[in-house]
Amino acid sequence: MEEANSPPQPAVEEPDPLVEQQQPHPDRMRPPSPPLAFPTVDSLAAFLRPRLPPQALASWGTAPGTKTLLNLFLELSHGDCALHLPSTPAHVVRAVHVATVRIRNRRGARLVETRQLLSDGRLRSRGPRPLSEKMRPGETPEAAAARAVREELGDRARVRILGAAGARVEERESVSYPGLLARYVLHAVDAEVVDGVPEDGAFETEETGEDEEAREGAITVKRHFWEWVNDDDDESEHNHNVAAAGARAH
Repeated sequence: MEEANSPPQPAVEEPDPLVEQQQPHPDRMRPPSPPLAFPTVDSLAAFLRPRLPPQALASWGTAPGTKTLLNLFLELSHGDCALHLPSTPAHVVRAVHVATVRIRNRRGARLVETRQLLSDGRLRSRGPRPLSEKMRPGETPEAAAARAVREELGDRARVRILGAAGARVEERESVSYPGLLARYVLHAVDAEVVDGVPEDGAFETEETGEDEEAREGAITVKRHFWEWVNDDDDESEHNHNVAAAGARAH
């Protein structure tokens, strides 16, 4: 077991299991074509415009809960997602690997996010859903989970990462980018609170992992709103929102 944000430890010779290269995913989780690359935002727009419903691009960053074309360009540039052309070239798929972190407190309640405050002042509903993070190239689900704890719950949060519990694939229209089909590979990671996180009631935290996007002028998350829910809450609704959680901006 590993703890996110635990005190620094002396260097050891063994490799850290949280930074080992992720093993290749089964073929059923692989997209059907190589990822597409775009040198500029304009080239991305030119590619997407004929492949999306009319006015879809115009809604990005203006419709509630959406992000901008620049956000998607930065995601692609950083490796947070990839675009693929399936067998029907008129369509395009945004592929995202996501670690969904199922954190429990000492009472067994689950931590869920209910809202986000965005950098443009909008409040975005989040379902509720568990803590989640888009995975970077070569990153394990456990490493992405530990990073999500640091960036979304704060440096004081200490959460023990218990391990990944498998993955599944969901396809649906992107919430952040309407009109764009999203293919989510969802990696469930179990964890438990050790210290530094309120274990009762609702609370808020500041986002610390989107500084580069903010400097580029993209819409970013500024604040997260959390609460604890019990297992006797509507589990089917909870599972539906897990499936729809395609990363922090999803």
